[in-house]
Amino acid sequence: DIFCLTFEMTWMSIGEERKLELKPDGANIPVTNNSREEYVLRYVRWVLVDSVQSQWDSFQTGLMRVMEDSSLDLFLPEELELLVVGTPELDFVALEANTKYEGGYDKDSDVVKNFWTFIKDAPPETQVRLLKFAAASTKAPIGGLGKMDFVIQRAGPDSLNLPTSHTCFNTLLLPDYGSDFDKLKNLLGRAILECEGFGLE
Repeated sequence: DIFCLTFEMTWMSIGEERKLELKPDGANIPVTNNSREEYVLRYVRWVLVDSVQSQWDSFQTGLMRVMEDSSLDLFLPEELELLVVGTPELDFVALEANTKYEGGYDKDSDVVKNFWTFIKDAPPETQVRLLKFAAASTKAPIGGLGKMDFVIQRAGPDSLNLPTSHTCFNTLLLPDYGSDFDKLKNLLGRAILECEGFGLE
């Protein structure tokens, strides 16, 4: 019936304990079954809205100063999201047509052909992971993947090394696995599935 909580929050800030009452005299009001929903709503509001209000106000002021007299109000929220985030539809045929090759690769290199076969036959979640691995995004830019600058660069001779990437430059560094499709599938698959951790997620 009682959760050993009151309508007071406690947290550490720069080594100092801070307290905040979520409602008047909150330190003396216990959270019970009847009041738990109110507690959660007040807690969440403080964490997501009130605690960052000054930062939000500064951001909003700066954004509005930059966007003053802009056409921002002409967009629907969905259209604005598309402009900022990109589109979830991934057309890898268009990406292939726009891809550049470096380090001795071209569109007819065996490993490049195997790469495109692997990606086109992969399930959608693997395709999304590849995009995140190579470009640090799970969505296509406006206009689709055909508008994205994408580079496949040779990363040395045949080896057991995993592919790597330069996400800032949308560049996939792919060792020359030659015509061995299974090797490419195994090593590229492992690279894109295990690319999280050490702060990468």
